[in-house]
Amino acid sequence: MHNEPLAFRMRPRTIDEVVGQQDVIGPHTALYKMIHNGHVPSMLLYGDPGIGKTSIAHAIAGTSNLPFIALNATTSGKKDVEDVVKEARMTGKVLLFLDEIHRFNKLQQDALLPHVESGSIVLIGATTENPFHDVNPAIRSRCGEIKQLKRLTHEDIVKLLETALNDPKRGLGRQEIDISQKQIERIAEGTNGDARKALTMLESIVIASDEEDGKYIVEDQMIEQMIKRVGVFGDKKGSHFFNLLSALQKSVRGSDVNAAMYYLAHLLENGDLTAVTRRLLVMAYEDIGLANPAVGGHVLAACQAADRLGLPEARIPLAQAVAEMCLSEKSNSAYKAIDAATSAINKGLTGDIPMHLRDAHYAGSAELGHGGYIYPHDTPIGSFGGWADQEYLPKELQKTEFYIPVIAGEEKKFAGIYEKLKSFRKKK
Repeated sequence: MHNEPLAFRMRPRTIDEVVGQQDVIGPHTALYKMIHNGHVPSMLLYGDPGIGKTSIAHAIAGTSNLPFIALNATTSGKKDVEDVVKEARMTGKVLLFLDEIHRFNKLQQDALLPHVESGSIVLIGATTENPFHDVNPAIRSRCGEIKQLKRLTHEDIVKLLETALNDPKRGLGRQEIDISQKQIERIAEGTNGDARKALTMLESIVIASDEEDGKYIVEDQMIEQMIKRVGVFGDKKGSHFFNLLSALQKSVRGSDVNAAMYYLAHLLENGDLTAVTRRLLVMAYEDIGLANPAVGGHVLAACQAADRLGLPEARIPLAQAVAEMCLSEKSNSAYKAIDAATSAINKGLTGDIPMHLRDAHYAGSAELGHGGYIYPHDTPIGSFGGWADQEYLPKELQKTEFYIPVIAGEEKKFAGIYEKLKSFRKKK
């Protein structure tokens, strides 16, 4: 066995050996052609753990033959950056790979940025967080390329595993391993597009397998144990987690029960029940709204039940809430109305509260002109209840409509009432 982990040994040595990410660095891309023509731009690589950010950096270094230095922003200090600057002055140009670049502090930036700008240091930064949220603008402005990497496909992972099994120098090709194609497919399936996890799992499975006559016999049971132990889920509170929350809400809004259940399951496997229940409550009022007002209460009850039950049982009431929201009529009219009113206020579209709406429950209020309010309950109309024809908005905003009803579900009735009440208003 080698001393270095299999995932480390199998890193691509040049960009032609990169598996997956063909949209980013495949032979047809501008980045691939630039690197082969001798120009390496500073760039940011953004994506989930294990999908190739570090591997691509090493592959670019191997193709360009530039002096290569790797640092991690969480452990490196100003002196480490100064050493990189010294190396750049001595050699003319260096390629710096900076992992966790979103943790770069100001002192490190101040020491490095002028040299990135001049081109003596080519910076490749890697981050699992959205660079437009978490990477300093000074860094972003000096990186000509911001590349979002995708999880490797099932086929990519299978290819990577097969290469590792057959490579006699860097991989496991010098060992006799009894492993079927179906087992390789299962390992790929169980690692969710994470190349590092796939290679680490393969190596662990082989090491843990029984050896007979110099051959490692891989058993299905061992694969399942490793898949369960390693896990395939993203880091809690990372960008992937928030992308999952977004995907859940958009799937519910799009009435796709199957997709919504998938994202709910993925989120619950991360274990952050509070974040999930908060998002579900928002969705009940933002996306279902007046089309089915009862859903808000149903979702609240499901979230309270989930909090009391805890995981894993919490999944049961939450699944019911998600299914109901998916299949319910939908309206965003209420939240759009409050946003429109807020926007008007922020734009300065305000006015004085009408005198008849102001507080008149104290001595002297009449002297200030307060009063004249008509109590609607005293003038009932039909089965609706009370209503009085009087202005409620400030004079400057009269006839302004923030609420635009959606003709869906229960809101059909509300829309009819809204239009009827408008017709009762006096022509002024």
